[in-house]
Amino acid sequence: MKTPPYALIMAFLLLFAGACATLPGDVQRPESHAYVETQDTGLADAIRDKVAAHPGESGFHLLSSGLDAFAARAALARAAERSIDAQYYLLHDDPIGHLFVHELLKAADRGVRVRLLVDDMELGGRDLNAAIVDQHPNMEVRLFNPFSRKRLRKTQLVIGSLPVHRRMHNKSFTVDNQVTIVGGRNIGTEYFEANPDMHFGDLDVIGIGPVVRKVSDAFDLFWNNELAYPATALHGRPPSPEQVDEGRKSLDAFAAGQSDSDYLKALRSSDLARDLRRKSVRFAWGHAEVLYDPPEKITRDSGETEFHLTTRLRPYFDTVRTEVIVFSPYFVPGEKGVAFFTQLRRRGARVRILTNSLASNNLPIVHAGYAQYREELLEAGVELYELNEDPGKEAESGEKGPADAARAVLHAKSFVLDRRGVFIGSLNLDPRAIEFNTEIGIILESRQLAEELAAWFDANIDKVAFRLELEKENGKERILWHGMEGGKAVTFDKEPHTGFWRRFSIWLLGLLPIESQL
Repeated sequence: MKTPPYALIMAFLLLFAGACATLPGDVQRPESHAYVETQDTGLADAIRDKVAAHPGESGFHLLSSGLDAFAARAALARAAERSIDAQYYLLHDDPIGHLFVHELLKAADRGVRVRLLVDDMELGGRDLNAAIVDQHPNMEVRLFNPFSRKRLRKTQLVIGSLPVHRRMHNKSFTVDNQVTIVGGRNIGTEYFEANPDMHFGDLDVIGIGPVVRKVSDAFDLFWNNELAYPATALHGRPPSPEQVDEGRKSLDAFAAGQSDSDYLKALRSSDLARDLRRKSVRFAWGHAEVLYDPPEKITRDSGETEFHLTTRLRPYFDTVRTEVIVFSPYFVPGEKGVAFFTQLRRRGARVRILTNSLASNNLPIVHAGYAQYREELLEAGVELYELNEDPGKEAESGEKGPADAARAVLHAKSFVLDRRGVFIGSLNLDPRAIEFNTEIGIILESRQLAEELAAWFDANIDKVAFRLELEKENGKERILWHGMEGGKAVTFDKEPHTGFWRRFSIWLLGLLPIESQL
């Protein structure tokens, strides 16, 4: 029997994919763990009385402003005495990325141990820079689930083995094992309101108390995993002393030139930076759990749901009785998700979901996966809202919430449960996040924070987003988008602020069997 041509092609692709997977062997990966005895640090002293007054509980402070989110990270880095553990999916090669790394290096200069773990998704061509930072005696840089350096990245993504398509999407920043920041932000200009053309409306939370060590435990699992490769090993050889010196001088010069930027000004003069210096940051208190996918999820079958964060999150949703509010920028519920939200509605719970519109979505292909489920969700009584990317809108009171922007793209990932519990983290409600990537988040029992987020939603949702309505007329159904623009009510019968070809391309993509990859 002759071998079918397609079988020969697949065999070739698999052989080529195997070559793509070549990575350095015999890598020295010294194991290390978060410092436990850090009670003698300044940060521990600053929060000692607050933590003691709430035994067994953790304290939380929301970071909805990009300026505050940057100032918090920078101020904590400058306060660090023992350690900084930073874990991110993306660390852009842009001004915010440079300032962030500069703050880490300055801490390392003072003797602080810095561990920086970044997914390798967008680090192509940056191995030398990563290796230069990795040469600092007090700083280590590791890249998670790296691509082979022997083949083009795009080729590996097209025909590479499954682990290449699975990424570490976690985001956390922990200082002296006393204070942590967890949420949706990567490190880059658009996540901190520094991009004039686009900014991601995002949300982080500062945490203190028992929750911090749980975040550190998660970091250690990834840091010591066999998929975390030292940056110098991937570069192939240590940079020369001249390269290290030149790289550091260049970064120092850049940071010096940014002294009058909004971000360094915020570090000096923002209300949050001032409160951090005065040890007067206000926290909401409650019991909390850190939920995360283990690093093994990257290499295990997607059907092994015991490795899924959502498996541990499900019991919290099962207790909901009255209301769920969802912020999810990339929302592809699938039939299981539709059934889940339908079940919540049948129990009498009100379900409101904010996601990106086609116009605001920076990943339009994801919108193709989401759009096919809108009618079913609306039929079930789920209230759908899509962000209006129109820069003319303003939220009530002028304060920024999770979805405000110049050219807005929703990026916050948060759920409010019965106005008594909140989840904040890196988890999108789409197949890629649920089944393939690793994620992290904090579920906290705090009526104060739950009410704060719910109140923002109540006061601003009609101003910043379109409310979808399923209209039935003469046996036909169509979706209407109701919103506010320029202070006036508007209604669209097509995807707002989009042209025919964009809508057509999304319709066409929706016909393809690609939902599991969205």
